[in-house]
Amino acid sequence: MTRTIQFTKMHGTGNDYIYVNTLRFPITDPEKTAIEWSAYHTGIGSDGLVLIGHSDQADFSMRIFNADGSEAMMCGNASRCIGKYLYEYRLTSKSVITLDTLSGIKILRLHLEDGTVKAVTVDMGAPQETGTIDFEDEFPFISTQVSMGNPHLVTFVDDIRTIDLPNIGPKLEKHSLFPDRTNVEFAQITGENEIRMRVWERGSGITQACGTGACATAVAAHLTGRTGRTVEVVMDGGTLTIEWDEATGHIYMTGPAVKVFDGTIEVKE
Repeated sequence: MTRTIQFTKMHGTGNDYIYVNTLRFPITDPEKTAIEWSAYHTGIGSDGLVLIGHSDQADFSMRIFNADGSEAMMCGNASRCIGKYLYEYRLTSKSVITLDTLSGIKILRLHLEDGTVKAVTVDMGAPQETGTIDFEDEFPFISTQVSMGNPHLVTFVDDIRTIDLPNIGPKLEKHSLFPDRTNVEFAQITGENEIRMRVWERGSGITQACGTGACATAVAAHLTGRTGRTVEVVMDGGTLTIEWDEATGHIYMTGPAVKVFDGTIEVKE
């Protein structure tokens, strides 16, 4: 027996996911589905699978499964894309949407133009934990830990082009200091309140961008005296504006959300 599921491919600054409205198309095995659909040569191709669903606490819920099938707690780029999806597919007429995630309720503010969503600002909440790690002789740098509801390790370098991310990324992600693994960011200050950043995402590897990673990098940059509270974070897939509001302590992330295409896929059950 087969079933047809509709999906939408979207990306936020190059961080691409497959979006499914589970209110219409339930996914029975999201871990396996994420692995199969995320494969670029044999599936749809993506950084993972995002499920939009019902919530008793917010307007909608979001679950994210990485390309390796592991479940992520939060993704800033995915949350912006969900805002665009919900509004443009008329699941809501609201321009301010609450989203239930594993790292808490997030608030999406849609920037509209002629009935379409041009950008989304996400209230990412306050960074929950920060700290410094000196790897001593193991790695020649000192890093900053920041939790945005998911764990990040941010390292500032003089020249980001010298970092062998495919080699060092997985070593840091699975380091013994991080029993639940961690996201890994390398960053370089390239101008006044401008940061160039690359990311190795937990469960997905190198991606074009990471919204929570951009937030964590902005926090680490301000904590270490490198920037002010509002920065532009430039990633392989594009740029996000990150503001760490002093009054509330919350991080506000603003950036684009892009629909790539709609499709259907047959699944066996």
